[in-house]
Amino acid sequence: MSDERATAPQVVHDLRPLLTDSATVPAGVVWRLTEPGRQLDANVLHLGGDQVVETHTESDLDVLLVVVSGSGTLEGADGPLALAAGTMLWLPRGSTRRLRAGGEGLGYLTVHRRRPGMQIKPAPPG
Repeated sequence: MSDERATAPQVVHDLRPLLTDSATVPAGVVWRLTEPGRQLDANVLHLGGDQVVETHTESDLDVLLVVVSGSGTLEGADGPLALAAGTMLWLPRGSTRRLRAGGEGLGYLTVHRRRPGMQIKPAPPG
């Protein structure tokens, strides 16, 4: 099997459209890191004005979240945290959170260890 891993730095996305006029950017995943052989996963997401990512818990992975445009609120166990462009958050595995975009929307980058592929495990005896 050949190693398809990239061996040189490369530009993978241009954030300028999200940074300059987020009103024209559709809500949802704007970009995903898809390079073969990578050790990381990364996504750029955009929430429209007042949209919400409902309460969830990431039990397996630490996540780094960087706000790149707009504003919003992260609600967690310690109360709400204000989010603005330039805010960088560490979301430890096991933490529960809810994201709410401000009126003008919220654009953010997430980075975390790549999830292992699906594995089939034998059923426990018994």
